[in-house]
Amino acid sequence: MRSLPGILSLLLLSCFTGATAEETKAGAASILKKGQRIAVVGDSITEQKLYSKYIEIYLTACLPQLELHVIQLGWGGETASGFAGRMNNDLMPWRPDVVTTCYGMNDGGYRAFEEGIGKRYITPMADFVGRLKKAGVTVVVGGPGVVDSKTWGGGGEKPKVYNDNLSRLSQLAKKLAETEGFPFADVHGAMAAAMEKAKPVLGEAYDVGGKDGVHPGPNGHLVMAYAFLKAMGLDGQLATITIDFKGKAAATDGHKVVGGDGGTVELESSRYPFCFSGDEKSSAGTRSILPYVPFNDDLNHFTLVVKNLDGAKAKVTWGATSKSFSKEDLEKGINLAAEFTDNPFVEPFRKVEGMIAQKQNYETVMIKQTINGFPRLLDATGKDKALEASLEALRKQLIETQEKLGGSVRSALLPVKHSITVAAEK
Repeated sequence: MRSLPGILSLLLLSCFTGATAEETKAGAASILKKGQRIAVVGDSITEQKLYSKYIEIYLTACLPQLELHVIQLGWGGETASGFAGRMNNDLMPWRPDVVTTCYGMNDGGYRAFEEGIGKRYITPMADFVGRLKKAGVTVVVGGPGVVDSKTWGGGGEKPKVYNDNLSRLSQLAKKLAETEGFPFADVHGAMAAAMEKAKPVLGEAYDVGGKDGVHPGPNGHLVMAYAFLKAMGLDGQLATITIDFKGKAAATDGHKVVGGDGGTVELESSRYPFCFSGDEKSSAGTRSILPYVPFNDDLNHFTLVVKNLDGAKAKVTWGATSKSFSKEDLEKGINLAAEFTDNPFVEPFRKVEGMIAQKQNYETVMIKQTINGFPRLLDATGKDKALEASLEALRKQLIETQEKLGGSVRSALLPVKHSITVAAEK
């Protein structure tokens, strides 16, 4: 492992160049392995428990075969140096395999970039990323997000100035990831691109960086989750279901054909598509941002392929919704998750999502109000051995409860029975 001064020299002498589409290849191998433990770390934006919830429900419901364990450790007002100081106590006893980090919003000081800001940000980042690497942990190094161009600082030039700062911090995070051989989550780039595309259509008042300009709503958090999940190297292939009018229906792993005839297939699916909330215009839901972030294209392929259709087009019915498609598009495959946002998985998805929210609320209390105070209690008693043993026993019990809540989430992910009907149209 390179020395910290060596890493800092490489980072601070590097030019600020943006990530390109070619650098984030869709076919990159996933860093995730079955049974791993994933920790989502960051400041108050993480403590909102939205993008962390979306990451966890994707890993749980869309990839149940991996049986992953997730925890969030968001802390309001925190900088990279704050986490560097609490990491050994708050995170490492949980034994993570993969850690996502999202700092920079507070580190930037809410003013124009200067060299000292970059050094104060990247020095603790390099410190804790290096320590995690030494412990055998894979780090998905995330950059900061954006401030909203309308709602932060009254709009005008102030958001441009601070977003320039955040972009520079993001590039430092990118260089750190490259230096250490870890994936980089371009949170800033993804959010900036979505904001630039969405506002001309939905209006400047449509906030991507949140009502206060800093803490995004569900729409902005979906973009953040996209950046982290994409950085994990996931291919997004959740299902391929084939209806053949001259043969048998078939489905990929995680989906079982249990019946049907003609143009209808009945299925039992243990892998869910990611489901969305809200309407097409509100930042208070996730659906409105979909045209401006390639979430469905890159991460949410729930594909229907139709072969040997007798006709130029057909009506597809999934759940209570029907839509028409051309024979050509059906032969290529349509993405049901994108075309049918109201589908048979929405209600069970919401149930699991609610359980994850409850679990992550517990994690905030467990870390912030209990475990984080252990070192100060020990220091106040001169590191009393009996107290230390009691605190470690309590830590173990708290983590066991967190694990039980995670187990309940996975147990609630029941297979969904649903049917798809394809009927030729004249």
